[in-house]
Amino acid sequence: MKAEEKARSELKKLAAEKFACEADAVKVLSKLSQKFKYHQIEKYKVTVITPKAQGTEIPSDVYQISATIMKDENKINQDSLSAGRFIIATNVLESSQLGNSTMIYHYKAQQSCERGFAFLKDLSFFANSVYLKRPERIEALVMIMGLCLLVYKLAQRQIRLALYESQLTVKNQLGKSIDNPTLRWIFQCFQSIHLVTFHEEKQVSNWNQERNFILNLLPENCQRYYRIVT
Repeated sequence: MKAEEKARSELKKLAAEKFACEADAVKVLSKLSQKFKYHQIEKYKVTVITPKAQGTEIPSDVYQISATIMKDENKINQDSLSAGRFIIATNVLESSQLGNSTMIYHYKAQQSCERGFAFLKDLSFFANSVYLKRPERIEALVMIMGLCLLVYKLAQRQIRLALYESQLTVKNQLGKSIDNPTLRWIFQCFQSIHLVTFHEEKQVSNWNQERNFILNLLPENCQRYYRIVT
């Protein structure tokens, strides 16, 4: 479906272009069709636009080309035969309740959660420096790491949802405005913030408007943590 939408979009752009002759138009169409992965040109039509029909002063006729596509069954069958196979089991037996496409969609959606475990393997987590022998302690460490991941994902979701609902953005590492920052980058934005006591008064150092904006995206408990002086 995506390949077909992309092919039709490319043909629509091509149909708006103007060429000096019919050969040039056909040549560009042929070159474009070679990029199609699962489709081929079914038929095409070249239209000649004369200066009189155009209604503008142009030196000579121009040519436009339009085309329709069809599925390339040979390529589709080849890729289908070479594609891998996997089995998904479910206890929902009624296809009206859970169809094949829906089941595959939910199965692939798990990847968004599974990718989160990559941060547990990051060197900054120092998991490789912890040595435990007893199974009970290993289980406890895994439980703590899982809770850390849960908090991490919930906080990241909270920030992204708040940005989406307010139609606002934050700056990423390259200074580009984005609405889907990682919580790891948010942590880096909050580095070098300290609670300083001076003349028996508590103040938060290195605070700025950007950090204050990000803090307002988080729940009240997080705001209270950094607003000790208030």
